[in-house]
Amino acid sequence: MNILGISGFYHDSAACLVQDGRIVAAAQEERFTRRKHDPSFPAKAIEYCLAEAGITSSQIDHVAFYDKPLLKFERILKTYLAYAPKGWSSFAKAMPLWFSSKLFIEQQIERELKFSKPIIFPEHHESHAMSAFYPSPFQEAAVLTIDGVGEWATTSIAAGRNNKLEMLSEIRFPHSLGLLYSAFTSYIGFKVNSGEYKVMGLAPYGRPIYKDLIYQHLIDMKDDGSFHLNMDYFVFPIEFTMTNDRFSALFGGPARSPESKLTQREMDLACSVQEVTEEVVLKLARHARKLTGMQHLCLAGGVALNCVANGRLLQEGIFDDIWIQPAAGDAGGAIGAALGVWYQYLGNPRTADGRTDAMQGAYLGPGYSDADIQAFLDADGIPYTKVPEKKLFDHVADLMSQDKVIGWFQGRMEFGPRALGARSIIGDARSPQMQQKMNLKIKFRESFRPFAPSVLREKVNQWFDLDSSSPYMLLVV
Repeated sequence: MNILGISGFYHDSAACLVQDGRIVAAAQEERFTRRKHDPSFPAKAIEYCLAEAGITSSQIDHVAFYDKPLLKFERILKTYLAYAPKGWSSFAKAMPLWFSSKLFIEQQIERELKFSKPIIFPEHHESHAMSAFYPSPFQEAAVLTIDGVGEWATTSIAAGRNNKLEMLSEIRFPHSLGLLYSAFTSYIGFKVNSGEYKVMGLAPYGRPIYKDLIYQHLIDMKDDGSFHLNMDYFVFPIEFTMTNDRFSALFGGPARSPESKLTQREMDLACSVQEVTEEVVLKLARHARKLTGMQHLCLAGGVALNCVANGRLLQEGIFDDIWIQPAAGDAGGAIGAALGVWYQYLGNPRTADGRTDAMQGAYLGPGYSDADIQAFLDADGIPYTKVPEKKLFDHVADLMSQDKVIGWFQGRMEFGPRALGARSIIGDARSPQMQQKMNLKIKFRESFRPFAPSVLREKVNQWFDLDSSSPYMLLVV
């Protein structure tokens, strides 16, 4: 049984191939086109997945797309009508894209794959929830999904039991924790849908001096974690920008210009919205525990990539354990859609052992043999030295001890936004200069950006306030 899951057309397009319930391959389109967050139809990712599985498109049994385009279109139309005549210019720009491609996703899939069977369209948050629960190590779990927006849902709680997932409650657009965080991302001068992790990295340098303002003017949060945004300060429903002049006046001036110098104000804004986000997530988690009565929690959606909030959630002990989908953003929806067909749609049994997940370390992308690499180097005349494997690790360790930075390439590529040791830049964490060297000389990125440490699982509690695995770089402790 070959099931193809697809996500796309907004950001982080991806494909996933599930064979008899096992994830055989998954990859993001950006890894092939070299266009960051590529939103286009994931043709190259699909081509890779089929090749990895050793099949052609004619052997696909089911195709699932990660959301419902018509329902999303309904939300967009109703939103513009509610604000009319405001937003006409952005409406006029958005509609051609819908009428040229987004409304005809089913036809494009049929055409690209020569696929004539019915295509399955789960809802966006259902795909996220299935991507979190079905590969998790838990037989039963509460599932919390938080992102910008799907069709209508921005936050949802579900219950997963055995092979079934039941959606229980949701918060609807425009009230969105993800979009609140993105509004601050834009105001601080970073790019929406890609700069949110910069805000999280900037937050520890600030003080939460604006937190009270956020609670007083922007978000009304209840004890169960449900919330309501004050839309007097936002224009994202009908514009391509996030906030208005009233938002700027609240925080003492215009937004920071991209690439300009960061000041203490931006650091304090980042700290403030980060703390609000953590507090909302904690209250939602407590409500999910009460609503489902379950001991374990699974997380997905873009906000689940906020590893600081995740670390705090783990340490609060609301649940006995948590598991986060490593590709928690839209790319992971391809996995959820495909696994949803196998379990939810076809009713196949599911057994989890409580210890290991089904993501195979997220090493689901293409791999290359030594022969492949050597042929590429020879063809392009690139100088190299081949080191025998038994000497390789000592050689690399010696280079690292000299403060050298290593490009480490092995095995299959990671699926999701984190470098997990297969396509990683590594250096000696003991060196006081290493963080600055990597940021400024190697990655050409902001000096405040952190790096993730790697330690042996059995020694993790010697270095960190943690005594559990964190294989996917999704917990800050």
